[in-house]
Amino acid sequence: MAESPMSPIAPLPWPAILDDDQRALYDRARRITAEVLAPIADTGQPGRVNRPLLRALATEDLLPYLFPKDYGGRQPERVRATDLCLLRDAIATESTEAETALAMQGLGSYPILESGSPELVERWIPEVAAGRAVAGFALSEAAAGSDVVAMETTAERDGDGYRLSGEKLWISNAPEADVYSVFARTAPGEGSRGITAFAVPGDSPGLGGDWTELLAHHPIGSLTLDGVFVPEGNLLGEPGHGMRVALKTLSRFRPSVGAFAVGMGQAAFELANRHVDERQAFGGSLRNLQVVSHKLADMAMRLHSARLAVYDAAAAFDRGDDRLTFRSSAAKALATETAQSIVDDAVQLHGARALVAGHPLELLYREVRAPRIYEGATDVQLEIIARELTG
Repeated sequence: MAESPMSPIAPLPWPAILDDDQRALYDRARRITAEVLAPIADTGQPGRVNRPLLRALATEDLLPYLFPKDYGGRQPERVRATDLCLLRDAIATESTEAETALAMQGLGSYPILESGSPELVERWIPEVAAGRAVAGFALSEAAAGSDVVAMETTAERDGDGYRLSGEKLWISNAPEADVYSVFARTAPGEGSRGITAFAVPGDSPGLGGDWTELLAHHPIGSLTLDGVFVPEGNLLGEPGHGMRVALKTLSRFRPSVGAFAVGMGQAAFELANRHVDERQAFGGSLRNLQVVSHKLADMAMRLHSARLAVYDAAAAFDRGDDRLTFRSSAAKALATETAQSIVDDAVQLHGARALVAGHPLELLYREVRAPRIYEGATDVQLEIIARELTG
């Protein structure tokens, strides 16, 4: 087989729904991540909160895009889901650790931002936006993952506040966060109507926890609450409305989990696209083999489709369109499943070298698995979509 000259690799089409300013934000975020954030991420301890990285996300003016101007952010008022997706997509392509650091700050703090008292918002949101305070989202438990209604952590009335007792698992930035959005049951036997949300400072007496070692080194851990006192002023929303608070945050972040996955898929696709030109076999580059070129075409087609679903859901959220539940669930499920497949295809094209510890695809292979589970597993999303189809 004759060897053909190496030609420049064409980028994938940019979604037509996005404008030039949005493309500029994506390009800027990728450049800053590659040049500034990724080196800082590499100096952190795997699986632990990287505070210098959070401060860099703020000083490089990326983290502020998640918050309103009144609290140290860049957004005029309502935070745009599209901007969140652009950032997660771009940053994940260059550094999954930097992406996770940014996303966890938003996930942990949005219940405070959207449902906290003015005093709570003023206390925490400017600090989080500046990268000085770390936020965590404490919803899941051993028996309450996808089935949140099975929550067992309790919040009992005690004078002018509540005493929280129980254990939380798979909690972002635990046990090192400065503040947690914690969900606990205030009314036994009331199902989702008996859950209340609280802002709990990380140094509260009776609050403990430990790190959890995962397949991919994310800052995730457990929390134990042993009669933790939380004043009534730290309620997020009304008593018994905790699930509304949680779902409001999760609905905004669900499409952006798809953006995170798309970014990882983009990184794997770019690695594979370069590799097939550089790798010589059977008398020429791997790209000359039809089975390889068609595999790349299939990867590009699926990645582009997943990205379109993500930004369609984000744009619909920003406009307040209908069928948001369908769009968000479809985007999250399609993007995460597609990314897993693309990373696997990229590993296959690289061969054994991609299995060596420290190879970029070895990292992506571990990182890409979790998004298919958290914030609503694929099976849960399919159930949601199925219900949407019945009207």
